[in-house]
This record gives sequence, C-alpha cells and structure tokens, in this order.
Amino acid sequence: MSRLATRFAQMEGRTALIPFVTAGDPSPAATVPILHALVAAGADIIELGVPFSDPMADGPTIQRANERALSKGVHLRQVLTWVAQFREQNQHTPIVLMGYLNPIEAMGVEDFAREAAAAGVDGTIIVDLTPEEGQHESTVLRAAGIDPIFLLAPTSGSERVAAVRRLGAGFVYYVSLRGITGAVQRDWQEVLGRVRQLREALGLPVAIGFGIRDAATARLLARGGADAVVIGSALVERLAEATDVDAAVELAHAFLMPVAAALAEPTQVSA
Repeated sequence: MSRLATRFAQMEGRTALIPFVTAGDPSPAATVPILHALVAAGADIIELGVPFSDPMADGPTIQRANERALSKGVHLRQVLTWVAQFREQNQHTPIVLMGYLNPIEAMGVEDFAREAAAAGVDGTIIVDLTPEEGQHESTVLRAAGIDPIFLLAPTSGSERVAAVRRLGAGFVYYVSLRGITGAVQRDWQEVLGRVRQLREALGLPVAIGFGIRDAATARLLARGGADAVVIGSALVERLAEATDVDAAVELAHAFLMPVAAALAEPTQVSA
C-alpha cells in the first residue's frame, strides 16, 4: 500500500489537511525545515510546488513565490534533493509534487520517475497534463510507485472523469472554482455536492483546493464530507513575510496549527 493510501486509510473519518508550499521560497535553506514544521503543526500530506516560469493555474501570490525561488536557482533536481533530506527524518508523511510538465519532460519522464521515487516522492499533480493525454506519463509514474493525481474542475465532463478513473491514483484534486489559486469560492455547498458525486464515481479520496484560506472554511468542508482540504496561497503569502529560516518555520507552524485544530475531530458526514 502506498503512503498516500495508508494515510487516507488512517484518517478514520477525519478530513486530511494538505498544506501547499513552493520549494525554495522564502529561501532554499528554509524548505526542509518548513516541511518538518508543517508536519509538527498537523499536516497529514504535504504538497510541494516545483517552481516554474509560467504557472498558468496559479494566482499572483504563488506566481511571485515561483519567481523568488527561480531567482535563487531552484530547479527540479534540487527539489528532489530536499525531499530526500526530509525523508531522512520522516518516512511516513506523504509528499506530493505539484507543478508543470515542462521541467519533467526536460529531465525525461523515466529519469524523473526513477529519481523522484528514490527521493521519496509519493505522488505528482502535473497541472497541464490532462488524463486524456497522460497515458504514458501515468504508466511510467505508477510503475515507479508514484501516484499520478489529476485535477478535476466544475467544468469537467463525464469523459474526463472516466479518464481519471482509469489513470489516477492516490486521490483526486478537485479545483473548487473556475479560476486561479487564491481566488475566493462562494458556493461551498455546490462544491461539496460535486465532491460526493466524484467520490462515488471514482472510488478515490477527493481533496478540495483553491479558495481555502482559513480554519473556518476548512472545518466547513470537513463537516460537508471532504476527504481532504488543500490550503496554499494563504500559507505562501504568510511565508513571504519571513526574514530568515527561523521566522519561516515559526510562521508555517503558527499558520497551520489552527487549521489542523479545526480538523482534529472526525466531522465528516456520510456520502
């Protein structure tokens, strides 16, 4: 059983907390300490962004984080090195890389899958790789023991859902709105209804992302039956205030603790 499958099996009705941070931001030296701080604060799974020059699905906050990391020379192999360093102390918290296809293609899909697996990566969310076009990449990743995680959105039709059922693993990332990261979601009940439909159709946990900025929203979604919530832009925005590694660690921990506390009790309704 993969680390992701094991983690969801361990949740026992509790909604998983998945914080997102950009690798290399606010500084390369802070990346691994931040990952450990997030676990200490209650993260169940960590989504680690791979910096890219054209992050088309991301809003201004994460775009700026990408720019800051790239300006410091952060690249895909460096990110894998940080995952390996994290694994020296933590063998149980799943790590999912989120990014874009170009850096993976530049490395070579087979080489990436092999090196990512060796580093301890558990899953990938490749934003611009659709399930209709992702057969080869998904096959290579799964052969290496890495779960290919796909995005679904309010506009996703039955054919895309069927493609995700064929190729996806780990969980499904449901984009809660028609927009970019950091935008505001206003109709969470509609989102939760769609999540219940997708869970039944796919047989996979469904994580809700985009528009979640605080503990109150996370708890609302947990009560509504979300398998996991992803919180990214608000955390990245807070980390941008850090002046050194210690400050980054303190900010990460302080930000995530109340969100984790809001999800600490089993609150899911039955699907």
